[in-house]
Amino acid sequence: MTTTRLKGVLAPVITPFHADLSVDKARLVAHSRWLISQNSGLALFGTNSEANSLSVEERMELLQAVVEAGLPPARMMPGTGCCALPDSVKLTKHAVSLGCAGVLMLPPFYYKGVSDEGLFRNFAEVVERVGDARLKIYLYHIPPVAQVPITLPLLERLSKAYPQTIVGMKDSSGDWSYTQSVLTGFPHLDMFVGSEAFLLAGMRGGGVGCISATANVNPAAIHALYASWQAPDADAQQAALTATRTTIQAFPMIPALKATRAHYAKDPAWVAVRPPLVALTEKQRAELGASLEAKGFAMPGLGG
Repeated sequence: MTTTRLKGVLAPVITPFHADLSVDKARLVAHSRWLISQNSGLALFGTNSEANSLSVEERMELLQAVVEAGLPPARMMPGTGCCALPDSVKLTKHAVSLGCAGVLMLPPFYYKGVSDEGLFRNFAEVVERVGDARLKIYLYHIPPVAQVPITLPLLERLSKAYPQTIVGMKDSSGDWSYTQSVLTGFPHLDMFVGSEAFLLAGMRGGGVGCISATANVNPAAIHALYASWQAPDADAQQAALTATRTTIQAFPMIPALKATRAHYAKDPAWVAVRPPLVALTEKQRAELGASLEAKGFAMPGLGG
């Protein structure tokens, strides 16, 4: 792995599927290449990547394909946190072996009401079993989905036990008070907010960027705010980003991101999602496309 810590904007890269629901490596590589060209890093296998609808083998094959296509591992933070400890270890070892700059790690999320002690042991086992000084872990706090939070006491214990390995967090709680507590209490950790709606506040509070669903379709504008958050027009930039996100998230997020990609690339194959998710209807896709067009939204440089 690289010694340079990640920062800026990363997209939880949406995963394309063929008509038979097998993964589409070529489209994933093409989309990843476009994201890099728009100043976005690659948080492959995040929530909006449908990561938990992918097998361990599929994730490894896709990560291998993206790296072998020449895209820089120094810009990658693949998701490797699973319910099963051996799966987390296997995916994490693989990411380290490919030179990824870090991994994004969910807590094991199937059992609810688990203790901080149990969660500490899970993360500690991953660190010890991977056993590689290059490993950099970004904890993934997303209680609205996982229902298993990364509490502040757990965060403190982990960062003290593994200060060279536990280096940051993605906070998708939507709870600014939690984000602020981490920014204030753990300034040594790199905080990525989980939505560009919080990007400006996060940067002003000492954060390092965002890992956001809509970076899949609006990466350049999000990066522009990251790069100019101290500029006089930063609040206006933030308002525009939030308005675009609001338009997209009026629909189910993952199908909407794929529909947007399909619309602007004129590539309908992108609308496919794996069950239990369901693609937007033709009517919904038309409504979303019309709303974005009315705002003058664009995806510059996008290929099919």
